[in-house]
Amino acid sequence: MKKKARRRIALKVPFVTRLEGEGSLELNARGDRIDRLHLAIFEPPRLFEKFLEGRGYQEVPDLNARICGICPMAYQLTSIQAMERLFGIALPPPLAQLRLLMNLGEWVQSHALHIHFLAAPDFLGFDHALDMAKVFPEVLKRGMLLQEAGNALMALLGGRSVHPVGLQVGGFGRLPDHERWHEVRGLVKQALPAAEALVRWTAELTLPDYSHDFIWVSLTEPDGYAINGGRITSSHGLSLDYSDYPRHFAEHQEPHSTALYSLLDGQDYLVGPLARMNNSFERLPAEVRALARECGFAFPSRNMFTSIRARALEIYWALFEADRLLAQPCPNGDASLPVTPTAGECCFCTEAPRGMIYHYYRLDEQGRVLSCSIIPPTSQNQARIEQDLRASVTRFGLHHSDQELKLFCERLIRNYDPCISCSTHFLQFRLRRE
Repeated sequence: MKKKARRRIALKVPFVTRLEGEGSLELNARGDRIDRLHLAIFEPPRLFEKFLEGRGYQEVPDLNARICGICPMAYQLTSIQAMERLFGIALPPPLAQLRLLMNLGEWVQSHALHIHFLAAPDFLGFDHALDMAKVFPEVLKRGMLLQEAGNALMALLGGRSVHPVGLQVGGFGRLPDHERWHEVRGLVKQALPAAEALVRWTAELTLPDYSHDFIWVSLTEPDGYAINGGRITSSHGLSLDYSDYPRHFAEHQEPHSTALYSLLDGQDYLVGPLARMNNSFERLPAEVRALARECGFAFPSRNMFTSIRARALEIYWALFEADRLLAQPCPNGDASLPVTPTAGECCFCTEAPRGMIYHYYRLDEQGRVLSCSIIPPTSQNQARIEQDLRASVTRFGLHHSDQELKLFCERLIRNYDPCISCSTHFLQFRLRRE
């Protein structure tokens, strides 16, 4: 009897579509075993850490905004709060709440973009959003309505939604005017029913289930859903201060990628909406939890395809919280506190839409940056994405055609919403001669 030949697969996807930034996927398999799987980030590093060296603390926030056009405020506020800790600045509650409003807006606009323009075509069976819009125009219209509300919240204090300029160490450049405050509140109120409809819409989607065990990490706070600070918390019991980050998280270089890989005590881990929801669902307001339970959502979840539901629920929570804050009178008084630079080291973490960001700075006595480290969410997720691909592609089945495998891999990668343009490191060059 003739022995059946074992199929060899050499799948190369030069551009993974519907991502922010550019990356490729290489998968080699023989029979039912994957020999090699690489998610390659090949964009040139933009070297922000080196750009910041020698810059004064006043310049850092505006430069950091350029790391990402989708989540600029997360990079700004992480650096600002690190330096404020070093300088001994404690913002009064009204100014802290204004910063929270900006964070909430960033989550809304980023999640709305991902769900409606990048992920929804996967679940509705289209190659891209323009084809989907011909059949489901209401889906894209809802996305644009939600994104408009998010952009308005960001611009309220940032001056604009892309690369905002209103944030600074010690507070803000100015406070919002009363008229614009009420206009933005109206936009948020208008968007709330759309956000609730989005949560219910995601509940009706048929989601593949490729659940498996993994570690997730997010910030947590005892009395609320963490976004702009908190303790670093993992699913297997770690609870860390920001200063403990380097003792547990380590980056390394892989030959196939210009983005560094991050591991937690030697293991891959997840950051982002699903990690946050898994850690902090019970800290959401009762009204938000009630909607989730009515829709049949259950967290923690180990199925990455439920990330779309976590994002939708975060949009609803963010607008719910923004509406509560905007119901208060428009703040007046001083927009910022005085700043006295101090030499030393500082660090901080916040939650960007895609997950936790870590910043470290060493400053001189004038507040100039001597050295720094910025760890974006996608570099933290990259090892997790590859491990998920290995496990899930094997379960999906290597007997599928190359085209079917390609589409499955791209769809799984989009669950993580990777923003692979946020390359901040200065790569170390080592030359070995023999």
